[in-house]
Amino acid sequence: MRHNKKFNHLGRTASHRAAMLSNMATSLIMHKRITTTVAKAKALKKYVEPLITKAKTDSTNSRRVVFSYLQEKKAIIELFSTIAEKVGDRPGGYTRIIKTGFRANDNAPMCFIELVDFDENMAKTAKKAKRTRRSKKSAEAPAAEVAAEAPAAEAPAAE
Repeated sequence: MRHNKKFNHLGRTASHRAAMLSNMATSLIMHKRITTTVAKAKALKKYVEPLITKAKTDSTNSRRVVFSYLQEKKAIIELFSTIAEKVGDRPGGYTRIIKTGFRANDNAPMCFIELVDFDENMAKTAKKAKRTRRSKKSAEAPAAEVAAEAPAAEAPAAE
Protein backbone atom coordinates (compact mmCIF):
# COMPACT_ATOMS: atom_id res chain seq x y z
CA MET A 1 0.00 0.00 0.00
CA ARG A 2 1.11 3.54 -0.59
CA HIS A 3 -0.80 5.45 2.06
CA ASN A 4 0.57 8.95 2.68
CA LYS A 5 3.54 8.48 0.35
CA LYS A 6 3.78 12.09 -0.81
CA PHE A 7 7.42 12.08 -1.92
CA ASN A 8 10.28 9.72 -2.68
CA HIS A 9 12.15 8.90 0.53
CA LEU A 10 15.20 7.83 -1.51
CA GLY A 11 15.99 5.01 0.94
CA ARG A 12 17.24 7.41 3.62
CA THR A 13 16.19 8.64 7.02
CA ALA A 14 14.45 12.00 7.19
CA SER A 15 17.50 13.84 8.48
CA HIS A 16 19.81 12.26 5.90
CA ARG A 17 17.37 13.11 3.09
CA ALA A 18 17.02 16.73 4.27
CA ALA A 19 20.80 17.15 4.50
CA MET A 20 21.36 15.57 1.09
CA LEU A 21 18.73 17.75 -0.61
CA SER A 22 20.12 20.85 1.09
CA ASN A 23 23.64 20.06 -0.15
CA MET A 24 22.40 19.25 -3.65
CA ALA A 25 20.36 22.48 -3.77
CA THR A 26 23.42 24.47 -2.68
CA SER A 27 25.52 22.81 -5.39
CA LEU A 28 22.85 23.49 -8.01
CA ILE A 29 22.65 27.16 -7.04
CA MET A 30 26.43 27.60 -7.03
CA HIS A 31 27.27 25.60 -10.17
CA LYS A 32 24.00 25.99 -12.14
CA ARG A 33 24.19 22.33 -13.25
CA ILE A 34 24.85 19.06 -11.41
CA THR A 35 24.88 15.41 -12.46
CA THR A 36 22.89 12.95 -10.35
CA THR A 37 20.41 10.09 -10.57
CA VAL A 38 16.96 10.73 -11.98
CA ALA A 39 15.19 9.97 -8.68
CA LYS A 40 17.37 12.44 -6.77
CA ALA A 41 16.94 15.07 -9.50
CA LYS A 42 13.15 14.80 -9.32
CA ALA A 43 13.26 15.13 -5.53
CA LEU A 44 15.65 18.07 -5.83
CA LYS A 45 13.37 19.81 -8.33
CA LYS A 46 10.50 19.73 -5.82
CA TYR A 47 12.88 21.00 -3.13
CA VAL A 48 14.61 23.87 -4.93
CA GLU A 49 11.87 25.41 -7.07
CA PRO A 50 9.88 26.81 -4.10
CA LEU A 51 13.13 28.27 -2.77
CA ILE A 52 13.76 30.07 -6.06
CA THR A 53 10.19 31.37 -6.03
CA LYS A 54 10.73 32.62 -2.48
CA ALA A 55 13.94 34.36 -3.56
CA LYS A 56 12.06 36.49 -6.10
CA THR A 57 10.89 38.70 -3.22
CA ASP A 58 14.02 39.96 -1.49
CA SER A 59 12.95 40.52 2.09
CA THR A 60 14.41 39.62 5.44
CA ASN A 61 11.75 37.01 6.04
CA SER A 62 12.26 35.29 2.70
CA ARG A 63 16.04 35.24 3.25
CA ARG A 64 15.55 33.63 6.67
CA VAL A 65 13.14 31.04 5.30
CA VAL A 66 15.51 30.09 2.47
CA PHE A 67 18.48 30.06 4.86
CA SER A 68 16.63 27.56 7.06
CA TYR A 69 16.64 25.18 4.09
CA LEU A 70 20.12 25.80 2.67
CA GLN A 71 22.42 26.81 5.57
CA GLU A 72 25.03 28.29 3.19
CA LYS A 73 25.62 32.06 3.07
CA LYS A 74 27.32 32.08 -0.34
CA ALA A 75 24.44 30.14 -1.87
CA ILE A 76 21.92 32.59 -0.38
CA ILE A 77 23.80 35.56 -1.81
CA GLU A 78 23.98 33.89 -5.24
CA LEU A 79 20.31 32.93 -5.13
CA PHE A 80 19.00 36.35 -4.15
CA SER A 81 21.28 38.34 -6.45
CA THR A 82 22.00 36.69 -9.82
CA ILE A 83 19.42 33.92 -9.94
CA ALA A 84 16.49 35.98 -8.63
CA GLU A 85 17.04 38.79 -11.12
CA LYS A 86 17.27 36.35 -14.06
CA VAL A 87 14.10 34.43 -13.17
CA GLY A 88 12.12 37.47 -11.99
CA ASP A 89 9.62 37.33 -14.84
CA ARG A 90 9.42 33.52 -15.14
CA PRO A 91 6.24 32.10 -13.53
CA GLY A 92 7.86 28.77 -12.60
CA GLY A 93 9.78 25.88 -14.10
CA TYR A 94 13.23 27.10 -13.12
CA THR A 95 14.99 23.75 -13.57
CA ARG A 96 15.38 21.25 -16.39
CA ILE A 97 16.20 17.53 -16.11
CA ILE A 98 18.01 15.97 -19.07
CA LYS A 99 18.61 12.23 -18.97
CA THR A 100 22.12 11.15 -19.93
CA GLY A 101 22.07 7.36 -19.78
CA PHE A 102 22.95 4.77 -17.16
CA ARG A 103 25.72 4.62 -14.58
CA ALA A 104 28.36 2.00 -15.33
CA ASN A 105 28.59 0.16 -12.02
CA ASP A 106 24.94 -0.24 -10.96
CA ASN A 107 23.06 0.78 -14.12
CA ALA A 108 21.19 3.57 -12.32
CA PRO A 109 19.50 6.07 -14.67
CA MET A 110 21.60 9.26 -14.64
CA CYS A 111 20.76 12.81 -15.66
CA PHE A 112 21.84 16.35 -15.12
CA ILE A 113 19.62 18.98 -13.59
CA GLU A 114 20.26 22.60 -14.47
CA LEU A 115 18.79 26.03 -14.04
CA VAL A 116 16.96 26.90 -17.26
CA ASP A 117 18.02 30.54 -17.58
CA PHE A 118 21.71 29.78 -17.07
CA ASP A 119 22.23 27.20 -19.81
CA GLU A 120 24.41 28.81 -22.48
CA ASN A 121 24.48 25.72 -24.72
CA MET A 122 20.71 25.52 -25.14
CA ALA A 123 20.37 29.28 -25.57
CA LYS A 124 22.97 29.49 -28.33
CA THR A 125 21.46 26.80 -30.56
CA ALA A 126 19.99 28.59 -33.52
CA LYS A 127 16.90 27.27 -35.20
CA LYS A 128 17.64 25.48 -38.43
CA ALA A 129 16.03 26.83 -41.56
CA LYS A 130 13.11 24.77 -42.69
CA ARG A 131 13.93 22.63 -45.64
CA THR A 132 11.16 22.22 -48.15
CA ARG A 133 10.98 19.82 -51.01
CA ARG A 134 10.66 21.47 -54.36
CA SER A 135 10.20 20.00 -57.75
CA LYS A 136 13.08 20.33 -60.21
CA LYS A 137 11.12 22.78 -62.32
CA SER A 138 10.65 25.31 -59.51
CA ALA A 139 14.24 24.82 -58.26
CA GLU A 140 15.72 25.48 -61.70
CA ALA A 141 13.74 28.68 -62.32
CA PRO A 142 15.37 30.78 -59.56
CA ALA A 143 18.78 29.40 -60.49
CA ALA A 144 18.26 30.47 -64.10
CA GLU A 145 17.32 33.99 -62.98
CA VAL A 146 20.44 34.28 -60.82
CA ALA A 147 22.63 32.97 -63.65
CA ALA A 148 21.13 35.51 -66.08
CA GLU A 149 21.82 38.41 -63.68
CA ALA A 150 25.38 37.38 -62.79
CA PRO A 151 27.07 37.86 -66.19
CA ALA A 152 25.40 41.27 -66.59
CA ALA A 153 26.83 42.39 -63.27
CA GLU A 154 30.31 41.03 -64.00
CA ALA A 155 30.58 42.47 -67.52
CA PRO A 156 31.02 46.16 -66.54
CA ALA A 157 33.54 45.20 -63.87
CA ALA A 158 35.69 43.36 -66.43
CA GLU A 159 35.94 46.39 -68.77
